[in-house]
Amino acid sequence: MTLQPNSNFCFACGLANEFGLQMKFYNSGPGEVTAQYTVKEQYQGYPGVVHGGIVAAMLDEVAARTHLGGDNPRFMYTAKLSIRFRKNVPIGKPLRLVGKIGKSKKRAATATGEIYCPDGELLAQADALLIEVPDEILDSVNIESLGWKVYDENVDIIG
Repeated sequence: MTLQPNSNFCFACGLANEFGLQMKFYNSGPGEVTAQYTVKEQYQGYPGVVHGGIVAAMLDEVAARTHLGGDNPRFMYTAKLSIRFRKNVPIGKPLRLVGKIGKSKKRAATATGEIYCPDGELLAQADALLIEVPDEILDSVNIESLGWKVYDENVDIIG
């Protein structure tokens, strides 16, 4: 498994975002991305249960990151996200997220995201329609200034 890049202020992966999730993602196989993550209590909805918006953000991120691996990484944004909440996602328990690449076209692609509890039970899943970020937008952004790089695995917060 290889560690994917993080950024500074992304809500899901931004290591300097004190309000974000600060997640780390790994290329775990061809077209597959995984993450291990324990959600903190400040992201709960009902007591002991992760807020549905946070679950959606985690599924969105793991699905979109499937296209960052490989020889030709693609920066993509989500055009449509369809979520099925199967069970409550617990606060404070180690979760496993899995994203898998789907069909790919010139500017669009699909992917799935899933969240599993420690015993392997599927808690939530999503289907994502992704659109490639236009070249003119990518060309106008200095990726390095955003902190987009692979950090040491043991780094928790850059600040």
